Amino acid sequence: MKEKDKILKSLAINSKDTGSSQVQIGLLTDRIKQLSEHFKNHKKDKHSSLGLVKAVNKRKRMLDYLKKNNEKSYNEIITKLDLRK
Repeated sequence: MKEKDKILKSLAINSKDTGSSQVQIGLLTDRIKQLSEHFKNHKKDKHSSLGLVKAVNKRKRMLDYLKKNNEKSYNEIITKLDLRK
């Protein structure tokens, strides 16, 4: 839970923000990192790999939405999470 709270504090727009696009993208990014680490030890886990693909696609759609509607927030979240190089 500590990691989730840290993500919420760093990306939230206000103190009660838990569902904005920025927060959801941050939480998905954390989940993707966890699943990537899981696959280093469990290469044949096909059920979790489906979850990873779904999470990556959902994050991509949310980033596209954010880029279309609020480009400033999009650029901030890309740099904070170090997603694109």
